[in-house]
Amino acid sequence: MPRPTVLVVEHDAECPPALVGSWLAEQGCALDVRRPYAGDGLPGLAPYDALLVLGGPMGANDDDRHAWLGPVKQLVREARDRGLPTLGICLGHQLIAAALGGTVERNSRGQQVGLLEVGWTDAAAGDRLLGPLATPRRGVQWNDDVVTELPPGAVLLAATADGEVQAVRYGPAMWGLQLHPEVDVPVLRPWAESDRGSHETRGIDTDAVLRDIDAARAELDDAWRPLAVGFAALAAGSRHPEPSAR
Repeated sequence: MPRPTVLVVEHDAECPPALVGSWLAEQGCALDVRRPYAGDGLPGLAPYDALLVLGGPMGANDDDRHAWLGPVKQLVREARDRGLPTLGICLGHQLIAAALGGTVERNSRGQQVGLLEVGWTDAAAGDRLLGPLATPRRGVQWNDDVVTELPPGAVLLAATADGEVQAVRYGPAMWGLQLHPEVDVPVLRPWAESDRGSHETRGIDTDAVLRDIDAARAELDDAWRPLAVGFAALAAGSRHPEPSAR
């Protein structure tokens, strides 16, 4: 049987699928990574079994500066209408929210950076993707913007103690995560160098943040590999039936 194929939208060379991509491949998924910032076109969804929209340094409302963001939002709406399993990470999560009528804004509390506890809601326990993960765990967050208003019909699955959105079910087969399950320190290092000056201004020890994340590597792998396992299973379950022989 053909491998389930995941369409991956990468927004920046420094924001690859990384660990999540490796974990999906381990589960038998084929990844078709499209890089619209490098000139790749965005294909139709018909050949795909799932959609993964990654993070990036731009804002979810920067359509005028990054011409592909509007088409990605349209792709999200089509995926929602088709019931295609879809996962958005950080910017990807924010793009889903914006595409479906929610609001994304700069976080008034400043950048979220480092290891944060995931504040699961009661609704998370029964979720078919995130329910098995809805136990105490930490995730890496590295973001300036947050979803401040959910689109109609969305269900909050996790939030910080201050009420900042961390995880959402946007539809029966569509989820968004503000945190970064895909990153390790090699992925984070260029982000850290870019933010080092602003961190110093805020009294954040960038190197200490990276050391903490590196020390938690085994914990984070155990916490978030099951996300990829569950998403791969959804992709496999969404496969179109093979045409019957004639």
